Formats: sequence, structure tokens, C-alpha cells
Amino acid sequence: MKTAIGTEPQRIDHLFDSAEARFDQWRRLHKACQSWAGSVGKQGVAARKAASTALFAEIVPAEDFHAYPGARLLATLRDRIDGDDAMGATRLVQRISQALILRSYRRDASEWDAHDDPTGHADLTPLPTMETGGRPYFEVLYVVPTPPARWPAYSQQVRRLRRSQDQFIYEPVFVGNLEDAVLATLLNPQIQAVVIHEGFPWASTHNLPLLSEVLGATLGVDPLTVGPGDHGLTLARVIKSVRPEVDLYLLDDCRPEDVVSDPAASGLRRVFYEVEEPLEVHLAILEGVDARYRTPYFDNLKKYAQKPIGTFHALPIARGKSVFRSDWIRDMGEFYGPTLFLAESSATTGGLDSLLEPTGNIKLAQDAAARAFGADKVFFVTNGTSTSNKMVYQALCQPGDIVIVDRNCHKSHHYGCVLAGAQPYYVEAFPLTAYSMYGSVPLRTIKKALLDLKAAGRLDKVRMLALTNVTFDGHLYDTRRVMEECLAIKPDLVFLWDEAWFGFGRFNWLYRRRTAMGARQQMAEWFADPRLARIRVYQTNSTHKSMSSLRQGSMVLVGDQDFHHHEAPFHEAIFTHASTSPNLQIIASLDVARRQMELEGYELVTHAIALAIEIRKDINTHPLVSKYFRVLEPAEMIPAEFRPSGLASYTDPDVTWAKALEAFRHDEFVLDPTRLTLVCGTAGYDGTQFKGILAADYEIQLNKTSRNSILLQTNINNTRSDVANLLRVLVEISRKIDTNLKEGGAPAQAAFRQRVKSLMEDVPGLPNFSRFHDRFRSDPSGTTLEGDMRSAFYMAYREECCEHLELHDPEVDRRIATGPPLVSANFVIPYPPGFPIMVPGQVIEADTIEFMRKLDVKEIHGYDATLGLKLLRPDALA
Repeated sequence: MKTAIGTEPQRIDHLFDSAEARFDQWRRLHKACQSWAGSVGKQGVAARKAASTALFAEIVPAEDFHAYPGARLLATLRDRIDGDDAMGATRLVQRISQALILRSYRRDASEWDAHDDPTGHADLTPLPTMETGGRPYFEVLYVVPTPPARWPAYSQQVRRLRRSQDQFIYEPVFVGNLEDAVLATLLNPQIQAVVIHEGFPWASTHNLPLLSEVLGATLGVDPLTVGPGDHGLTLARVIKSVRPEVDLYLLDDCRPEDVVSDPAASGLRRVFYEVEEPLEVHLAILEGVDARYRTPYFDNLKKYAQKPIGTFHALPIARGKSVFRSDWIRDMGEFYGPTLFLAESSATTGGLDSLLEPTGNIKLAQDAAARAFGADKVFFVTNGTSTSNKMVYQALCQPGDIVIVDRNCHKSHHYGCVLAGAQPYYVEAFPLTAYSMYGSVPLRTIKKALLDLKAAGRLDKVRMLALTNVTFDGHLYDTRRVMEECLAIKPDLVFLWDEAWFGFGRFNWLYRRRTAMGARQQMAEWFADPRLARIRVYQTNSTHKSMSSLRQGSMVLVGDQDFHHHEAPFHEAIFTHASTSPNLQIIASLDVARRQMELEGYELVTHAIALAIEIRKDINTHPLVSKYFRVLEPAEMIPAEFRPSGLASYTDPDVTWAKALEAFRHDEFVLDPTRLTLVCGTAGYDGTQFKGILAADYEIQLNKTSRNSILLQTNINNTRSDVANLLRVLVEISRKIDTNLKEGGAPAQAAFRQRVKSLMEDVPGLPNFSRFHDRFRSDPSGTTLEGDMRSAFYMAYREECCEHLELHDPEVDRRIATGPPLVSANFVIPYPPGFPIMVPGQVIEADTIEFMRKLDVKEIHGYDATLGLKLLRPDALA
């Protein structure tokens, strides 16, 4: 595997796997040194030493951007290789490699010492001893104009500032130019702060085609347009665009107050005069990290759990006495431990605060989340994003308002329309019929809906556009383009982006531009005239789906210029939907999840993407597994018309960084690499069946299936061991299929081919939304599609208004052909695909009935097979 800063155009997988590539290189060097140490014969020794020397030379440039192993250990290793000390080199490489993988260098100062170092290198002062479980470790990037020969002395100066009372411990990393600083920030996720000394040059001393792609194609930075005295602020802007969570400090020899007044300095945490006391910089760095480390609610909950509190409120389980003193439920206490119960209360005093009207620690925690996710405000929700969506609908929509909404969105949007009395105008996503799923809604479809409503004189009734980003199957919108082009038609349109599965996107620079809040920030920076259009963006975020939050932990992110007009209705929506007895542990986990993502989200998300690409590559290239299974690539999941970049694969060796950057910048839709649609129909399994096999026989769990596929998703919890185990399981299953087909002979092979054909070719068509019955149409001209779904929903509450027809009854076909129309009385949601194929008041047409009849899934919400279709009676509709 090539170094991440090699001279060749970089493959797309190198965009994400630089950390794994680094570990792999050290492991390769260890094997090479072992081989050298065990070789015999003059020619063999020379050849293996040459191989070790070449690998070491390949490793060294990338190590410039990391604190460990550092100059001392690298110099020692170089001396041992040059001095033909094969055994000494092997021992040192093994220790460095293990320290990197196990991260022991962060807590054990001896890992920084060469031990038997015969060379006398002493340019680094060892770290103070850090016991396991001690102070968190991070790294600080120093961008300096001084020559590298002076960096060791600067390192010693930084280390001498450490004090025993410091909450954290950090190591310095030095670079001498803008390009190396950007690359270090991209490649080293341990960097939590950057200290910028003005006066450094622009160009790197490395040959970095990768960096020119990033700077040129994505960040829009041209060195010819930047004066030499402006490099510091330019660097600050670039770093903030790729890693906004990192603290930036500028040391300048001009007046700090003049620098602060420059708009480009808005991303700086502090500006220091060049000769400022170094201890002040040190303390500012620690304070900056502590601001992200603090979890106001969780910190207070820990203190609360240590207090001797008498409880006379309605929560007997608080303090755990009813559990631990019981002969019958003590096992629950032993299972969860006492802390869970000590941290329970139904009180909002003692600093625990109220989720309904927070004024203390919950408010501080929500403010920290707003900072982390790039929002103006954040509201915590403890009963899932289903509730978050309903809150937004109730707060922003009045009865009769029109909401343009993806028909395939989560059911909470449909129910939100019912609760708020909003009239849904359903727009259709592009179909992926071969895999029994839908993609996303093309922009042209959304704009046509707006223009049709405008032509009908009903554009003033349109309140909101609601879309899912990312979809269950991984489709990502160009959120900025959607909002800008829709605002050109309706300048006061509100956007609700359901990012239940995409909260992590904020913490990767490639994803961020396609998040709702990332696009909103770009629009706010570049929007020409706020009087012509308002930027009103809401994002719902299932924190528990992609971050370290307990189940049902969710957030509502607000980026609305006019929120002050809706603040009171929003609080009413909170009062309506939020429990008066929220789970304290969920609130605490939302606080902690935010802390983690601000401090290590960049590393974790990048690793999850790397694992996903590795899974794709391993499955699709494995000689046995690929006979029966494959992971779909962008070309199979997104039609070419929506991919002008031409990005077709995440695993093709010819696909480079530049191609990925172009796709994420310009394509209407891109495929989230962490969403892996594994086709299992080619192995003779339908999705539900294969999901059951993985769970029952191999302890592998997943969520979503389709007729002939399952959805795998990598997240911040996964490791390379998980990848290895998944591949092992697929190899085992593939071997079983191979064996059964060979032993069963021609009959088994024929039956297998027929099964595959039924799953992969004889697939039912996907039904589109037809129309609302005229009884529920609100457009007098009948030219637009919105409908009063709320009236239909509540009409079905009256039994005398409803009837049932068995799905295969010939009467169904007769009425579709000649009338009166079949009108659904409720939502019908098969799993899969998991979206309503019927909604209250919808006229049911032949394609929907055909789809229902071909469904072979057992879970269909809103449909009772013993009764049949629940319909609104024609006489009731009259």
C-alpha cells in the first residue's frame, strides 16, 4: 500500500484509509526487518537490508505529520539500519508498530524512549508518566517559519510548560509551510489545535499531487491570489473548512486587534502577539480543548449520583433501594450496576434541569451541540427522530399549508402532516426496480411541483420541503443546490432535512458540504441579498443511529433566520410531544455523543468510511464470495444522468481522489460509502431470509432488507475484526452453496437457477403515488396533487365509513377497472420497503394491487390479511 503522500495520483480508498495504511506500512517494515535479521549469505543480507531501507524511506515523509514515533526514535531506527543492526532495528520497529496500534504511547512515557539507544540522540524530553486511564492525550500542530533544525528546541520549550494540574497532555507536531499544515490536519486526526506563527511560506517541500487536488478542486485556494503576509488567515480559513472543530491560534507580530478586525479571522479562537508569554498559549490550548470536553449535563449527573439524596417523588427505582433490597428483581440491579439507579430522578432540581424548559445544564449541553453541529440552536429529544419530525411539522405548519414531501420518507413525516393538518404534495424518487427500492427525488421533480403550484395560484400555500438525506440505502442530495434553486422559485420556503442516518456527516470534510447545516453555512456566506430569500433550514438527527447515544436519542438542529417568529410555536410543539419524565441517561448520552464527535469524530468517521470501502473491495473481488454476492456500486445505485462526474465505483483502482472530489462537489446525488447494499438474491436468498440466517447462525445483526438484498452499514463502532468476521461468514455460506450445488447435481442446480431468477428477474414493479380522491383534493382546478390527508385519516375512525375487501377478491379488479374507486382508509407500510404504498384518502390503482399481491414479506403495517384492504366506502365519500 502506498504512502498517503506518494507521488502518484491517489486512489479513492487512500482518501480515507491513511491511518490503516500507516499501520500497514509499519507492519510491512517489521516483516522486512525480521527477514533481514534472519537472512544468511552476503547477497541475501544485502537484498533484504535494501528492502528494509526502501520501506523505511517510504514511511518517513508521512511521519512528519505525527508526534509519535518522533524525530528521536526515527533517527535511532535510521542509525540501526545504516549500521547493519538488523536485530536492533527489528526490535524497535516492532515496539513502534505495537505502540501505534495499541496507542500505548499516549499513556506510557517509556514508549518514547529508545531504551538501548547507542547513538546518544537526546533531542526530546520524555513524556511525563501517564498511567492507564489518566489524562486524555492529543496533538497540537505548530506552523512556524523557523528552519527544521530549531524545531527540537521549540519542542522542549513546549514540553516544559506542562504542569501536574493540567487536565490533558499534548505533544507538538511541527511543519514549516501552508501545504504541509493542511495535509497534517487532514492526515492526523489527533490534532486538536493549530498554533499559526505568521511568516511561513506556501509551498511544501514534498511532492503532493494529492494536496493540490484538495486545495484546488475542493477548497478553491489559489496561491497566486494570496499575498505572502496573508498566509496565516488563509490557512485558518482552509483548516476551518476541513475540520471546523479544531481550535486555531494565530501569533502575529502586528497588532492583534488589527488582525481580529479582519473578517477572515472569525475562525480563530485567540490571536496572540508574537512575543506573548508561551504559558498563555499553553493555557489557551488546554482551555480550548476543555471547552469541547466539558459535558454540562453528564458532568452534573455524575455529581448528582454521588450525593446522599432522600427521594419522596414518583420514581421508586431512583437510588435503587427497591431493586437491591428485593429478593425478586435484584438480578436487574446486578446486571446494570448501582450507578444507573443512583443517576435516576424525576426531579428537575439539584442541577438536573428540565428538558421542556431548560435553563441550566441541559441548555448548556444543547448550546454545545449547536456549536458542534454548526446550528443556531439544538433541541434534545429523548423519544427518537419520529418525534423530532413531528415537532417540526407542528411548529411550522398550520392546517391547509402545503408540504412537498418525498413519498418514500419515514412514516413520521406522513403522520406529521396528519397531526399538523398540513397537506402533503407527494413527489417521487427515482426507482431502482431491480432491487425493490427507491433512490432520491430528482431536483427537476421538486421544481416541477413548485412551478405547478405557482401556475395554479397556490404557491403561497406552500410552507415546507421535506426530504430524507441520507436515504436508508445511501443516497445523498446536493443540499445546497436543492435549496438555492427552490428558493429562486419560492424565497420563503422552509427546508426540513431528515438526516436521521447522517448526523455523523458533519465530522468529515467530504460529507459536510452535503449536510443540511453545512450547505446552510455555505449559503449564508455567499448569499447575495438576504432580502430576496430567507435561509430557513431544519435538520433532524437520530444521534443514536450513528453516534454513541443511547437508543431514541435525537436532536433537532435549527438554522432559521426567522426562528424568532416561530420560537413560541416550537416550544408548544415540545410541550406537546416531549415526555414530562424524560430519560436522564438518554439526555446524558446525547451530551457525551457530542463530546466524542467534537474530539474524535473526524478520526472515527474516516475510519468507518475506510472499512466500508474495504468491505466492498473484499466482497466484490473475492474469487468465491463474488460468485454469489456483491455490494452495489454508485453506477448501480444512481442513474448516470445524476452522476455527471462519471464516478461509477468506490473500488475501481483507476478511480482517484479527484474523481471523488468532483462527484461530491457537482453530482446531483452521491452514494454514501458507509451504506453497503449487499445483493443476496444471486445466492438464492431473499433479503428477509438472509437477514435471519446471519442473525440466527452467525450473530450478525442488520436493519434493512429488500426483496433480493440486505443493507450493511459501517459506523464508528466497527473494527477491522468485524470486517474479517463478515468476510469469513460470507466465505462459509458461499462454500455451502458450492457444496450443495455440486452434491445435488442437475436438479439442485436447476432449482437454484430458478430461485435466483425469481428473486433477480421476476421482481414486482414499484408503485408510485396515484392521487388523492376528489373528496380530499383542495385545489379547485384539480391540477395539483396535494390533499387533505387529515380528513381522510379521521374519517376512517368511523366504522360506518369503512369497508374491507380481500386482496385477491375479483371485486378489487372490477372496481379498479370500472369504479367506484378504491380509496385507502389508512397507511399501508410493508417492511421492506418500509414506506407507505397507500396513505389515507389515496385512490388505489392497479400497480399498487399488483405490488401487494407479489409481496412475500410478513410484516405489513396497516394491513390485516384476514380482513383485507381497509377502504373508505363510496357512499361515505359521496
